[in-house]
Amino acid sequence: MARTRYSFTQRLLHWLIALLVFGLLAMGFTFWSLGFEGVKDTFGSELTNTFYMAHKSFGILLFFLVVLRLLLFRFSPAPEYQTALTGTERVISTTTHLLLYLLLIGMPIGGWLATSISGFPIQFFGWAQPGLDPADQELGRQLFLMHGIGGLVLLAILLLHIGAGLMHWKRKDGIMTRISLP
Repeated sequence: MARTRYSFTQRLLHWLIALLVFGLLAMGFTFWSLGFEGVKDTFGSELTNTFYMAHKSFGILLFFLVVLRLLLFRFSPAPEYQTALTGTERVISTTTHLLLYLLLIGMPIGGWLATSISGFPIQFFGWAQPGLDPADQELGRQLFLMHGIGGLVLLAILLLHIGAGLMHWKRKDGIMTRISLP
């Protein structure tokens, strides 16, 4: 009998990554819409610094969890579908997943580059690595802009991914049981 669910570890990683992504997007869009000074005026200096440190730290954690998830695919590939996808669904699914993984790897790398090139420290919870000295503020600004645009693209693809999941859940075609936790 063919396996129709991802391993428990893969399912747990999927939902942990999802939580991290939603939190990181919420923080990132707050930073982008308010700017550093706006965040500082709204939340105060200490909390603002904590938010930025948390965004960097959880972004690095996300990168490593996504790499781990991709490595697990090597040893435990995707399970069989209970109901076969149509050709169009397969193309959309493959493209969506490929773009999600590219962004989930690329966004943390882009954030790290933008942060470091701007001269800001790279922080991973209690560990900090200084940014580049001398910093290139203009290049850093451009990289942060690309990081923010990447966040918008990621959000759009996530909405497509979630919409497809809801459609399959409503159809009760077994696709959602592949990734559900219980």
